[in-house]
Amino acid sequence: MIILTEPAKKQINEILIEDGVGKYVRAFISGGGCSGFNYGFTLEDEKQEDDFVFFDNLIVDALSMEYFNNATIDYTVNKLEGSQFVITNPNAKSTCGCGSSFSV
Repeated sequence: MIILTEPAKKQINEILIEDGVGKYVRAFISGGGCSGFNYGFTLEDEKQEDDFVFFDNLIVDALSMEYFNNATIDYTVNKLEGSQFVITNPNAKSTCGCGSSFSV
């Protein structure tokens, strides 16, 4: 299960409507980063057989879902730092200062 806040849902819909490039936003986990794993987002036209679908247009692959389970995805707008998706992940034992990577 992933919790998606209303601002995050709205931003995903806006991205898909404005860009017209993809049908889905994919949230994924990749290796690397200063804390071990990185969060990432991309646009996709097709979902894979093992993808989890949330709120009709957010997809997560099965491997990434192990790390995203029970996480909250929010979208914030900050005049100093800019706008960004922010992930609060109860599975992370530590995170980096910018919040884009974590370790378990």
